[in-house]
Amino acid sequence: MAIISDFQEEEEKQEKKPLNSSSTTDEIVVDDGPYDAVLKQILDEKSPLSVLETVIDFLKRKSDLFKDENVEKKILDFVSDAKKKDVEAKKKKKKKKAEAVTPGVDNKKNVQTSSESNEPGKEEEKKKNVVAPNKGNGLDFDNYSWTQTLHEATISVPLPPGTTSRFVVCDIKKDRVTIGLIGQPRIVDGELFGSIKVNDSFWSIEDKKLLTVLLTKQKQMDWWKYLVKGEPHVDTQKTEPEPSKLSDLDPETRTTVEKMMFDQQRKQMGLPTSDEIEKEDMLKKIMAQHPGMDFSRPKIG
Repeated sequence: MAIISDFQEEEEKQEKKPLNSSSTTDEIVVDDGPYDAVLKQILDEKSPLSVLETVIDFLKRKSDLFKDENVEKKILDFVSDAKKKDVEAKKKKKKKKAEAVTPGVDNKKNVQTSSESNEPGKEEEKKKNVVAPNKGNGLDFDNYSWTQTLHEATISVPLPPGTTSRFVVCDIKKDRVTIGLIGQPRIVDGELFGSIKVNDSFWSIEDKKLLTVLLTKQKQMDWWKYLVKGEPHVDTQKTEPEPSKLSDLDPETRTTVEKMMFDQQRKQMGLPTSDEIEKEDMLKKIMAQHPGMDFSRPKIG
């Protein structure tokens, strides 16, 4: 299938190009073969794939080619090798053209060196932007903090003593939250990591000095990597559901959460997950039922 597809792609490309002796910058110039003149006449009348079909039909009728039981594989191997050689030849030509742009300089080597030197920097930057969560599976900042469970995210914002609701700005939308005080820069203002249920979300002021905003997650089986865009990312490998909260879940959700926790611990220990264990057990049962079958290279998944 892949080889026929390759021919079809090649055919489409050649139909767009004029079939003459002149070559474009992307064509590979080769010496004429001894039968080019005859084959060229056929090619002028047919597409490249049709020429191939014509030759195969001729050999079928005028030779014993198809008496060979392995003829199909040999033809496919031949075509595959020809395709690889064509691709390699084009790559070499492009490489020579690239090197010719700046004589005496190995452009490819320079590009690789630059890329290699940048990779550690990118990895280091990613690591810097990922931090361990606080005790509530969220993050603490100078002027606010947030925590989360699988179901909810809670934002805590300290307020000047004596603050009442009429001085507070708190706008909760499906994908965005804005929090602050009237006439002052916003404390939290950005797009949320995930969507929330607006009707099940609310805010309140405790003791006139702490604003608490509770956001009910739309997807209640996901850990948020951040509260709003632009924040550092929480290392979700270190987040932990509260054991006391598991008992509050319905049986199906609790089973799913416990499975997630089990799989996370197994991955950290370099051990197979529950799904992988199940597949291994299934393979062992099949091997026991079919002792004569070759399982040296099983493919499960």
